[in-house]
Amino acid sequence: MNSVAGEGSDDPWETNLVFTKADLRDVVPHDNDPVVISVITAGRKVHRVLVNQGSSADVMFWSTFNKLQLSPDLLRPYTGCLYGFVGDQVEVRGYLELRTTFTDGTTSRTKSIRYLVINSNSAYNILLGRPALNRLRAVASTRHMKMKLLDLSGRVIVIKSDQEEAWSW
Repeated sequence: MNSVAGEGSDDPWETNLVFTKADLRDVVPHDNDPVVISVITAGRKVHRVLVNQGSSADVMFWSTFNKLQLSPDLLRPYTGCLYGFVGDQVEVRGYLELRTTFTDGTTSRTKSIRYLVINSNSAYNILLGRPALNRLRAVASTRHMKMKLLDLSGRVIVIKSDQEEAWSW
């Protein structure tokens, strides 16, 4: 998908979020690199955030939770089950809502994101899935290695994927 059209909608958040050839200028040629960005949450910049359009949950890994020095008392019980890519059940420690800021350095938007905190190893610190992307009304393009969303005034925020972070394990 290269654009989201908002014609005929009276919703101020619906606008054309378009990816163009200009968005390809700073992209290193790649073979299916993931979109990996940084966000600010719990007052700290968190790198290695995977934009995962295939995930039905927004996930924070237990190691990240600990690095952010968050109190386990913040976790609320989660009674559902979460299954990994290969169908194995993943231990959910609980969930919490954290204000998370998305910025391109010139403009930003902060939204409360509900993260499931899981006890599992990952090359990433956070997985942003469909719930966050839909709440933000964000559109990601793996070809352009970017995610776009609107700030509160309607300006487009363009968050570039950090291709070096995506390559390093």
